Amino acid sequence: MNRQYNNQGEKWAALYVRLSRDDENEGDSNSIQNQIEIIEKYCDNHGISCYKVYKDDGFSGTSFKRPGFLEMMADIEAGLVDMVIVKDMSRFGRNYLEVGLYTELHWTRA
Repeated sequence: MNRQYNNQGEKWAALYVRLSRDDENEGDSNSIQNQIEIIEKYCDNHGISCYKVYKDDGFSGTSFKRPGFLEMMADIEAGLVDMVIVKDMSRFGRNYLEVGLYTELHWTRA
């Protein structure tokens, strides 16, 4: 859990980060820590104080069967998550048709 996560019935923002082995070739700009820092700064700048980070390190974005993603989706389906924030949509997934199915509602990008 993150320092900002609160388990008192309050909804939180899901901060989703992902890095595949192929993405590592692109350098530190897509690193898990860099993504978290960018998204946390976005939260600070927009008054979002209650959040939980969901991570998939080493998982391809072509499949949505990733542990962090599945945990996040379970929390969304349970009504615990108010919004999802990602560094960019490629971190959410690489199958853009399936990404479109998930993003019919409002999504925020940092």
